[in-house]
Amino acid sequence: MMNYPDFFNDVPTIKLQDKLSAFLGTFELGLVEFSYPDIVKSAGHSCPTVMGAYLSTLKALEALYKNELPQRGNILVQLKEDSKEGVAGVIASVITQITGATEVTGFKGMNGNFTRTDLMQFNADISTPLTFKRLDSGKTVQVTYNPSSVPANPKQQELMGKIMQQKATDEEKKEFGKLWQQRVEAIFLAVDNVVSVKEEV
Repeated sequence: MMNYPDFFNDVPTIKLQDKLSAFLGTFELGLVEFSYPDIVKSAGHSCPTVMGAYLSTLKALEALYKNELPQRGNILVQLKEDSKEGVAGVIASVITQITGATEVTGFKGMNGNFTRTDLMQFNADISTPLTFKRLDSGKTVQVTYNPSSVPANPKQQELMGKIMQQKATDEEKKEFGKLWQQRVEAIFLAVDNVVSVKEEV
């Protein structure tokens, strides 16, 4: 049994329809649902970047599809950064898991259907860090994530330094983890202030 912070379960899940899953009989009607704990398991950790990528995808899909069910594998994702720059790779991995979009490593498709490659582009000529585009309608949203308005507890840096220097006690290590996740939770609670989604015109 896994134990994790309670707020993980408060983060809204992301529901999509995946026609490839339906075609192969994987999930009935291709209905797929991702939770924040699902993404954390894949990423191996919960941090401001992982939460930011999750919330950015959640809000982008809400704006793109409104009352429709998002179509997994039918969304083009563009990132302004190079895949090896900063945390772009972590962000892309989270988005890939949810949307199915990949640069070159995804499913190549069947007779031109269900292709997942070439649905993620880095070094894109875009004005915001991230965009999501529906392939069926061309509707595009620009996404910006900025958690700077949610500062970390000052003690977090001090404890991290002690841990890195192998001078921290077990209690201090535990406290650091709690403080780290408290900021992640605060970012989630401030989602409307840290994630901006604008329809491209």
